[in-house]
Amino acid sequence: VQLVESGGDLVQPGGSLRLSCAASGFNFRTSAMNWARQAPGKGLEWVSTISTDGTQSLYSNSVKGRFTISRDNAQNMLYLQMNNLKEEDTAVYYCRIGSTRGQGTQVTVAS
Repeated sequence: VQLVESGGDLVQPGGSLRLSCAASGFNFRTSAMNWARQAPGKGLEWVSTISTDGTQSLYSNSVKGRFTISRDNAQNMLYLQMNNLKEEDTAVYYCRIGSTRGQGTQVTVAS
């Protein structure tokens, strides 16, 4: 299993970012996928989950209404569109399947 996240950056409050995750080494189209994040000094926090076909998704209360998870099963790609970013969204964001995650991508929200 290999998960490679990208798209993290420094952005001002209120800004947007789109994270990507390239997946390989397993049957992506039959796997529900997740995004999680870890803020400095804190534990891993679940952010969002998407069903195998992309028709169903769940979000943590902290990101609901601002983040959108999506996937492209033809390309084995997972995405997280993040809008109206807040300073408290600053964290390393991970793509996950089960307990496996990638190396993460840093998102910093600061003015």
